[in-house]
Amino acid sequence: MLFWAAIFLVIALIASLFGFGVIASASAGIAQILFVVFLVLFVATLFVRAVRS
Repeated sequence: MLFWAAIFLVIALIASLFGFGVIASASAGIAQILFVVFLVLFVATLFVRAVRS
């Protein structure tokens, strides 16, 4: 999931470089959402592993 967030971030950077503001904004929004989902799942996994051991 972190890989896809990075891909959308790169797409947003390239789109903003060429002046495509709408595509850059949408890609950056998707990248933010994916990164937050990644962080939530990562923290949940750490919590579950700590409780199990």
